[in-house]
Amino acid sequence: MTHAPRIGRVTLTVNDLPKMTAFYRDALGLNVLSADKAEAVLGTDVPLLALRSDPAARRPEMGEAGLYHTAFLLPDRQDLANWLLHAVQSRLSLAGASDHDVSEALYMQDPEGNGIEIYRDRPRDEWVWNDGVIRMGTYQLDLDGLVRSGRPWTGVPAGTTIGHVHLQVGGLPAAEEFWTDHKADITHRYRGATFFSWDGYHHHIGANTWHSRGAAPRSFPATGLAEVEILGLPPQAAEDPWGTPIRFVS
Repeated sequence: MTHAPRIGRVTLTVNDLPKMTAFYRDALGLNVLSADKAEAVLGTDVPLLALRSDPAARRPEMGEAGLYHTAFLLPDRQDLANWLLHAVQSRLSLAGASDHDVSEALYMQDPEGNGIEIYRDRPRDEWVWNDGVIRMGTYQLDLDGLVRSGRPWTGVPAGTTIGHVHLQVGGLPAAEEFWTDHKADITHRYRGATFFSWDGYHHHIGANTWHSRGAAPRSFPATGLAEVEILGLPPQAAEDPWGTPIRFVS
């Protein structure tokens, strides 16, 4: 069976593997599928996130190209409410919350500064398209109403995926050329950002220059994004214009 393209596993390089593994297990509720001194793999019943240990890797500066956030897509709104209640009860620090027309999203950072989005999609029949461009805004999210509907969190539910990966890039023209060369459609443009998808999703990849305009290619070894896996396309190993490995898997 041929599946529509989608994000597979995201790999991060981390300084403190035990601490980061515990964070993604306890804060997000991911299952630890395998772990040793070099790498931990977490997910549901399938791998979603790999953490590679490199205690000597430097921390990137804010204006460098790389990861803006990894976005974990929960199956429905109840799951998002449950996670928000867990975040409140666990005193996790949120960095933001937004209604984006197509989705409702919560934002935070992991202990090493990697951005995280936890979100749910609205039904596709509620998405608004106009000539191939999807309507995506940024509005206040009703956090009080959401948390009031929360129930006890028991970990990420089956069906959770990485819905998209948002990148910091040095320039949008180069990002657009790279992703469209790999058969992605441009679905939305926003001030300083372009969004891409395959097969009619609102976006699998975001690219922005909000903090990174003019950024040079990445210098490794560094913590942060080490690889993005994209499933459902002809196999190929590539790098985006800033040196982030992108692995396409059929």
